[in-house]
Amino acid sequence: MTLETPDERWDAALDAVGAVAGNRAAAYADLVERHRAPGRHHHVLDHTSGVVDAVLAIHGNGDDWATTVLAAWYHDAIYDPTAPAGANEGSSAVLARRALESMGASLTAVGEVCRLICLTADHDPLPGDRNGALLCDADLAVLASDEDGYVAYATAVRREYAHVDDDAWRAGRRAVLRAFLDRPRIFRTIVGRERWEARARINISSELASLG
Repeated sequence: MTLETPDERWDAALDAVGAVAGNRAAAYADLVERHRAPGRHHHVLDHTSGVVDAVLAIHGNGDDWATTVLAAWYHDAIYDPTAPAGANEGSSAVLARRALESMGASLTAVGEVCRLICLTADHDPLPGDRNGALLCDADLAVLASDEDGYVAYATAVRREYAHVDDDAWRAGRRAVLRAFLDRPRIFRTIVGRERWEARARINISSELASLG
């Protein structure tokens, strides 16, 4: 499977939300190009594809997998590390809305995709928000990578914030990581916790120690 062309994960989700008009290949090509933008190192198509795979791996029978998968495809469509908090997610949601509406997706599905994308600004869905829990868990699954994978992830994120000096980076990164550790649980789905919680906490603690 090549990420340069649409696959069954993209097509099946669009079919499920009624997006059978417009040019879905062109919409996907636009996503590919956006993920190739200069300055992206972690927020690239490999990560987005991994989030889609994680959603599909942890969803259960009866879950609204299609809107969650589409939110995964679009959640980092626009990414500017200098933008204010929430701006990238908001802009990505706007892009998703335009694309999905152009393909004829139901208004209910479009609204839910946009809501889910915006949740990835803080990864803190409300209790009972199953779709939100699925997407946020899938997006945070990278925190539970093996040791080499986690180092690669952390290094890539630092490269995206190359404009931030080392002292400011360490302070900001420590705050982000500590906030995750201080949560009663990082992952909100049962499957997500079973698969990723322990490893994620080990990785985060290790990175915190390295930041001093």
